[in-house]
Amino acid sequence: MTDRSGELAANLAKVEERIAAACAAAGRKREEVTLIVVTKTYPASDVRILAELGVRHVAENRDQDAAPKAAECADLALSWHFVGQLQTNKVRSVVGYADVVQSVDRARLVTALSKEAERTGRRLGCLLQVALDAGVSGRGERGGVAPGGVGELADLVAAAPGLRLDGLMTVAPLTGEYAGRQQEAFGRLMDLSTDLRRAHPAANMVSAGMSADLEQAVAAGATHVRVGTAVLGVRPRLG
Repeated sequence: MTDRSGELAANLAKVEERIAAACAAAGRKREEVTLIVVTKTYPASDVRILAELGVRHVAENRDQDAAPKAAECADLALSWHFVGQLQTNKVRSVVGYADVVQSVDRARLVTALSKEAERTGRRLGCLLQVALDAGVSGRGERGGVAPGGVGELADLVAAAPGLRLDGLMTVAPLTGEYAGRQQEAFGRLMDLSTDLRRAHPAANMVSAGMSADLEQAVAAGATHVRVGTAVLGVRPRLG
């Protein structure tokens, strides 16, 4: 085992312990929570090590980094999640490798994703990114649709050819009423998920929680947590 393999194995084990403890504290089964490792800024070699260590879900947030990395790792049995804000001019590339887009937040993006999924014969999973800090613009600081817009956007995704409505995603907001209140933010997302599943029962995925707040997300009921730093280490500064 190389030094990097050993480092990632040790970090993964610590994260696994945290998830297991959070599940136990919440009275949940460990298998109810799926770990997605956010590999942004890290090389394809790390993705290969993670796959060898049993990781099956990885996430990226920048297409210019993700596309070549996914191509280099195309032989691995991985599910690729796109979690960043997505511009429509990047849709063709992202649909080429992503299994799930977790940042669907506007009708124009739904149309573009559907058109490309149909063109390539793919069935693309979609999560609606919910902005719990949405202001009068109806969008959050880091993208997302306001809670009041979830129902309409969900119906649009559910009816779009080539797309599959899988559920909801959020990032704990830095501003607004939920700033610094991760537990309440994730609880609000779970309430929205309950409402969504009344109309779309299969849309039961709830992606919330990262390295710093995965315990609060698990306690609230998240089905997926997105962990980067705690597994791969502190990222180098960009730019």
